[in-house]
Amino acid sequence: MNYLITGSAGFIGYHLTLSLCKNKKNKVYGIDSINSYYSKNLKNIRLKKLKKNKNFLFKKINLINKKILKNYLEKIKPDYIIHLAGQPGVIYSFKNPNSYKLNNLLATKNLLEVIKKINLKKFIFGSSSSVYGEQVNYPVKENFNLYPKNFYATTKKKCEEMILKNKKIKEKTVIFRFFTVYGPLSRPDMFVSIFLNNLRKKKKTFLYNYGNHFRDYTYVQDTVDFILKSLKKKKFIFKNKIYNICASSPRKMIDLVNIMGKNLRKKPMIQSKPKRKGEMLKTYGSNKKLLKEFGKHDFIKFENGIKKLLPLFKRYHY
Repeated sequence: MNYLITGSAGFIGYHLTLSLCKNKKNKVYGIDSINSYYSKNLKNIRLKKLKKNKNFLFKKINLINKKILKNYLEKIKPDYIIHLAGQPGVIYSFKNPNSYKLNNLLATKNLLEVIKKINLKKFIFGSSSSVYGEQVNYPVKENFNLYPKNFYATTKKKCEEMILKNKKIKEKTVIFRFFTVYGPLSRPDMFVSIFLNNLRKKKKTFLYNYGNHFRDYTYVQDTVDFILKSLKKKKFIFKNKIYNICASSPRKMIDLVNIMGKNLRKKPMIQSKPKRKGEMLKTYGSNKKLLKEFGKHDFIKFENGIKKLLPLFKRYHY
């Protein structure tokens, strides 16, 4: 089978590609623009590890370039596409909304247009829990109304709508809404990486909303496992194939900070600050639909997940 992963040098894309390459019968194609939103060095570290697999082929492509994308896809003829490429970051979306229009909206629009002549078996889209915005009731379920409160979340919602309106792939589409994914070689702009780096450098970490945010952290391999299950699954229980991927176990940020400090045997230097614009007070998803569709799963606890990511963090200081 031929698999195409957009954003293969990204955090989740890297881990998914790594898992797919374990089956030597798979031919795994990765594309990524390797932009400078965060460390290109980290992306190249991931790529270097991926290129050790003989069944992995990488091409630097920006999805904005429709012609190059079309020529490449017609050449490789993927059976499965896992679309993980896009511009991440909540706070950055206020500073540079145009980047999200290009890298999320236009990129997805181009991808949908160029796959018209490709006979896909399945199309997987990586969305975000941020599409829910603030809710009255928790945990949030997939059928809740969406209230995105920042431009990043708005583009993710619009991408979902674009994909589901596409008659050619609608029945073949699975959409996953990721909840605060963390793990080895994660993005340096994510809180876990920022905190661990500050702890290592003996610098203060700003804890917004005075550490009272709740986050439903999900270990990256748990996320990847469900994507892999969806690729293998032939018959689905639910017609509306939108699923939260979450441990459904929210924790206060101040508690998570103390867990990380304990693992590194260092006392955190924290400076509390008020809530920032656009950030959600709570992410807490229901995974009942996910587990009913794909079966029982033992999610990795945050305490154990931190221990798993520390060796690579200490090596690369990403």
